[in-house]
Amino acid sequence: MAEKVTKTDEQWQVQLDETQYRVTRQAATEQPFTGIYWDETDDGMYHCICCDAPLFKSESKFDAGCGWPSFYETLDKSAIIEREDRSHGMVRTEVVCAKCDAHLGHVFPDGPGPDGLRYCINSASLNFEKDGE
Repeated sequence: MAEKVTKTDEQWQVQLDETQYRVTRQAATEQPFTGIYWDETDDGMYHCICCDAPLFKSESKFDAGCGWPSFYETLDKSAIIEREDRSHGMVRTEVVCAKCDAHLGHVFPDGPGPDGLRYCINSASLNFEKDGE
């Protein structure tokens, strides 16, 4: 993994729009079916909106019916960090970018892939680069 990206809150606020900042830096969640990538079907790569680290390939994206982009595997296990999240009266597994600590979403054990995982990711935490661009 490349060198860690660290910035002040003020630097993040200049770089990100309000929703991106709330989601990635304050662990907010966008409303289902409102993000720009929940129904994206083009081929390409999903990157962290904060540091541009590659996170997910479109080949692992699937329609989970939940209203957020869902993936059954990461591009590279070292690209993310999983940690326990006990907020909102639940126990979940939070997913953050390993390079800049951006909150991405959560991972659940109900996915279709070989490991049975569903990475439920906020569109506001991602930047999509279509193949060939």
